[in-house]
Formats: sequence, structure tokens, C-alpha cells
Amino acid sequence: MVIIRGSVLRRPSVEHLAECLGLRADLRGEAVRDLAIIGAGPAGLAAAVYGSSEGLDVLVLESHAPGGQAGTSSRIENYLGFPNGISGQELAGKAFAQAEKFGADIGIARSAAKLWCDRHPYEVELSDGAHVRTRSVIIATGARYRKPEIADLARFEGIGVYYGATHVEARLCMGEEVIVVGGGNSAGQAAVFLAGRARKVHVLVRGPGLAESMSRYLTRRIEETPNIELRTRTELTVLEGAEHLERVSWRGPDGTLSSHPVRHVFLMTGARPNTEWLKDCVAMDHGGFILTGGDLTPETLSARGWPPTRVPYLLESSLPGVFAVGDVRATSVKRIASAVGEGSICVQFVHKVLGS
Repeated sequence: MVIIRGSVLRRPSVEHLAECLGLRADLRGEAVRDLAIIGAGPAGLAAAVYGSSEGLDVLVLESHAPGGQAGTSSRIENYLGFPNGISGQELAGKAFAQAEKFGADIGIARSAAKLWCDRHPYEVELSDGAHVRTRSVIIATGARYRKPEIADLARFEGIGVYYGATHVEARLCMGEEVIVVGGGNSAGQAAVFLAGRARKVHVLVRGPGLAESMSRYLTRRIEETPNIELRTRTELTVLEGAEHLERVSWRGPDGTLSSHPVRHVFLMTGARPNTEWLKDCVAMDHGGFILTGGDLTPETLSARGWPPTRVPYLLESSLPGVFAVGDVRATSVKRIASAVGEGSICVQFVHKVLGS
């Protein structure tokens, strides 16, 4: 239940709640935009800041909340300019305010359902039936969390199973044992952050170690933190509890199943690209990530009907004027700084498309 200005909303949808809070841009009767950015993670917000500050008519569409997956990071310590670290939420909030300051329109809880790629200008259809016409598109939809095949996982989401480690979840874990599943940077950041609140942090990874998937500074922090225990070749298998998660079981490297009274599990197991809504509009790799620039072979471009007058720009997809940045792009470096950089430099290619 939510109370807004005297009105009581019972189990409101995200879209209804955003509308009541004045966060949903009214898209009725919209003229043709210079640039539509789909996704308000670090890459999308960076593109919005640079695009709007350079005079483009920019619309950003975000299905959930600004910040994307990075917004769930409790503390990012290797982002340039923040020697003491910054939370993902704070970084996203500052970027959001900056984009709005320069005049970008940002629609929260507005989900792209389809790209009409055979129309010029392009047309983005939203899940609520609204349509946006735009001369160029930047796809920054990021990726969604991978969920391991564990019975009752959905039942414990939010009541013992979490996909982000923020101060809210940390308060719930004060003085308790917790589990972080995953071997990437998000898992490392969560483990180090939670170690300052929890009595003990078990880091479970299916592989032999962390060197291949985690930044060295985080690996070192984990090694140096006495209440973090790394468990390699270990897999979470069972979740148990009534109203809240109460016990878990994991299978160790010798195949033995053991049960533990752990009430909080943080799943940081990677992500899949949010590209289903694009259907067959742009070329993708086998994992569904969007191919851009030099990753597009002449054969692929020919099959897609690419105009022979030029080659795709660095971040441009197989569809002229449609770009991909951040985690959704194939071969991208899955780091926040890289996503911000891609979103920033992509705007120069948008200018070239619009000026041609």
C-alpha cells in the first residue's frame, strides 16, 4: 500500500505508481525526436547528458528505475574521480539530475515493446500502446539478472534472496551470516560491502577462482577481509523457510551437500541482454547481444541490406542510425566507466547520422 497526496494505492503497478509521482512523460502527440535512448543505466544517462547538452531533442525511456544494474551496487570504488567510492544509486541520481538539467525528457516506467525498423523516422512502440517517432535510436537496455535453477527461488525473492546489496539489505543482515553467489565485480563489491555489517560472508563460485572474472583490487580485498570466506567449485542448491528464508544448502567441490542456517542470499550471477523487444531489427551474436561497428561482417551487412555508401560507425548496429552502448552491446567491456564512455562518445556518431 502506498499513500500519495492523500490517495491510497493498493498494490499499484510500477507504471501506475510512476504516473502518480509525476515521473511518466506524456508522449501523446509527440513530434519527431532527434534521439530516443532506450534505457537509463550509466550508458543511457551518459548519452542523454551529452546529447541534450549539445542541443539534441532527447527522450529517454526507462522501464524501471534509473541506474540499471549498476544502480544496485552498494559501493563502486574503481570509478574515476571517486577515491572513496560511490554507490550506484548516488551515481545514477546525479546523472539523472544532470540529464534533466540539460533538457532531456526522461520517462520512467515506460517500456519499449517494439522497434518499427522499417519506418523512417523510426518508431518505438511502448508496452502501453504509445508510439514515439525518432530520427535516431541509442539502445542502452543493459541486461537482466540470471537466475539459477533453484526450487522456490521466486518465493524467497525480497525475503531472503536479493539481487542487489544496498544499505537497505545490509541493515537486515547486521551480525548474521550471508551468502554472495557469483564471481564477477558486482559479487565482489557486494561481498566487501556486506562484510562490514555481517558476521560472515560466504562467497560461492562454481569455478576454480576469481582471477578470470573479477578485478584484481576486489580479489585482493576479499583475500584480505577476515570474515569473507571464498568457496570455489560450490553451488547453491536448496532454499528453505516459511515466511522468510531460514536455511540453505550448497554442494561443495567433493559433491557433498551441506545445510546451513543462513537467512540472506545475494545472487550476483551475471545477466542476459534485454533485446527480445528488438525481434529481428538488428544483427546479434549467439547470446543476443547487439553487434556493432567492426563486429559486423560484410556478409552480415549485405544480408541486412546495409547501404553501400558507408560502413557502420563504431557503435552503430546493422540498422543505420540505431546504436547500441553498454552491457547490451556485444564485445563491450562490462564496466561502469566503459558504459559511460560509450554513451558519451556515441552522441558524436548520432550527430553524423542526423547531419547526413
